[in-house]
Amino acid sequence: MKKENLYNDLKRRILTLALEPGSSLDEVQLSEEYRISRTPLRDVFRQLAGEGYIDIVSNRGAFVAAMNYKTLRSFFMTAPMLYAAIGRLAAENAQPHQLEMLRAAQHEFRAAMIKEDAGGMVFWNDRFHGLMGEMAENPYLRPSYERLLIDHARISQTFYRPRQNQDRDNLELALSHHDAMIVALEAGDPEGMVELIRAHWALSRSNMEKYVYPDPLPLEGE
Repeated sequence: MKKENLYNDLKRRILTLALEPGSSLDEVQLSEEYRISRTPLRDVFRQLAGEGYIDIVSNRGAFVAAMNYKTLRSFFMTAPMLYAAIGRLAAENAQPHQLEMLRAAQHEFRAAMIKEDAGGMVFWNDRFHGLMGEMAENPYLRPSYERLLIDHARISQTFYRPRQNQDRDNLELALSHHDAMIVALEAGDPEGMVELIRAHWALSRSNMEKYVYPDPLPLEGE
């Protein structure tokens, strides 16, 4: 149970940027915080490293996976192609029990949005899209897709902390995209799913650019 709690909490903290990209993970501090010994803690580290959340560097320790120019460039080049492929396969292979889990994730995402719980929205949006990777059932695409979702969640932070009516409208639109995706998956409609993925990616990209390219600071005297 302690290992599971540590694993889930570290994932949440990484996705919500409570743990910053590139930051060091202190084994002593985490062992004390979660009341867990070093051996199971290192097991969790290895699991998270295998999934792309952290990097383990020999003789230096564990670090939250970094985000830099190279990774951001690769992300924006790869995301639309990979998301579309996963969406198409998910529509072809989705099972009833997976659709139930997807509806449950959407329910939690909607509840987090109503409460303006940014961390909850990040977590449940990631869960929603992660389930589509499970539905796709492709052992070659899924690892890359899941790694992509980690940086998608981290780059999208401003999207989940709306300060203007337009931001709120975009969240409502994202929510409606999710609802429409569920319908397309239930209908086994791969072409409709790809179109929804493209629209969803366009919305996501416009909001992620607010994080990557924030408004400049005002010049003195303006």
